Amino acid sequence: MDKVTKYKKIVRNFVEEVVSWGGHEEENGVENQLITDDEHGHYLYAGVGWEKDALRWFYANFIHVDVKPDGSVWIQHDGTDLKIAEKLVIHGIDKQDIVIGFHPPYTRVQI
Repeated sequence: MDKVTKYKKIVRNFVEEVVSWGGHEEENGVENQLITDDEHGHYLYAGVGWEKDALRWFYANFIHVDVKPDGSVWIQHDGTDLKIAEKLVIHGIDKQDIVIGFHPPYTRVQI
């Protein structure tokens, strides 16, 4: 298995694991959605919907990770307290292949 395919599988499995903790069920009008695109390497876990109690629109990304064709794994958003980069290393992604995309390029450090 090539690195890109391996990384896509690791990221997908990790995000699916996180989703299993909270599930897809609707809560108070907000639906949690897992959106995956293995062909292009995009993985997103978000909540969307009208909050019934507050009568307002809710949209939030909890996790957004991209696996690029060059084998780099871009964490575009980590709206959790899980420290996704560290978890992905534990699951088998090389540290040097992880990019914290939401940090400006001049401040990025290796994990």
